[in-house]
Amino acid sequence: MKMEIVRLEAGNDALVMWIAEDVFDEPVRPDRLAAYLSQPGHFMVVALADGAVVQCAAVIHRHPDKVAELYIDEVGVSPAFQRQGIARKMLDAMFAIGRENGCEEAWVGTEPDNLPARALYESRKEPHGEAESFVMYAYRL
Repeated sequence: MKMEIVRLEAGNDALVMWIAEDVFDEPVRPDRLAAYLSQPGHFMVVALADGAVVQCAAVIHRHPDKVAELYIDEVGVSPAFQRQGIARKMLDAMFAIGRENGCEEAWVGTEPDNLPARALYESRKEPHGEAESFVMYAYRL
């Protein structure tokens, strides 16, 4: 399979319209995508694989008392494209973007029953590559 990792920016953001199934939770709206990409510290890379797009999005969290962190917000790979190294290459590209922007750590979360995602993250056993207990609360605003 031929694959290319591309960082989305204004001008090439239409690549997202070639989305493979099950990559995003909801349909992508061009206005939301433009707003996301225009914000400093918001990044998205896509993998163009056999004409379809899979994606990885991240945001830099800056703190007054800690180093900057890269939060991997989304890794969306259609089941038809899983277990082919695509997500790993997107993560590598996103980690490079984080380093370029002064981040010293990256973190990602997933649901306990998301076995493909957990297998990917567990395969990247780096100094802080262990799963941590985490409880999340979501509030509708």
